[in-house]
Formats: sequence, structure tokens, C-alpha cells
Amino acid sequence: MEKTNNKAIVSLTLGVLSIIIPYIGLILGIIGLIISSKSIKEIDRTNEKGRGLAISGRVCSIVGICFQFLLILILVLSISMFVITDPSM
Repeated sequence: MEKTNNKAIVSLTLGVLSIIIPYIGLILGIIGLIISSKSIKEIDRTNEKGRGLAISGRVCSIVGICFQFLLILILVLSISMFVITDPSM
């Protein structure tokens, strides 16, 4: 019985967490993207199971990174609009 690549499972977990957890998800998404790339190369070399998990981890990590960048951009724009329109300053 072939075993599933552990890095593929970790990359999927980090990818999903990068979507769910605000701000820290950016770091988790980057780590998940790196691990998913390593796991895909390792799966090709060793013929283990888990290629679908690694690809899903890569996709979730990319979505999480994009979501986190959008969240940070909205936060920065909100703070800058508050500072610009604050009449007491």
C-alpha cells in the first residue's frame, strides 16, 4: 500500500488556514505554497499518493495569499481615509 505524502497534507492544512485566519494567514499561505511545491516534486520522484492534496494546498494557499493582501489593502485604505477626513487633526 502506498502512503500519502505528509507534506501534501501539511500544505493543504496551511492553505485552508491561510484563508480562515486573518493577517497571520499571509505567512501561512506563503509557507503552504513553498511546502506544496516541494511535495509535488517529492511525489513525482517517489511515486507516493497525495498529488491532488498538494495541488489543492497550492490553490488554497494562493487564494489565501490574495485574500490576505486584499484584507491588508482594505485596512490600510480605511486607516488612511480616517486620518485624511478626521477634522480634529
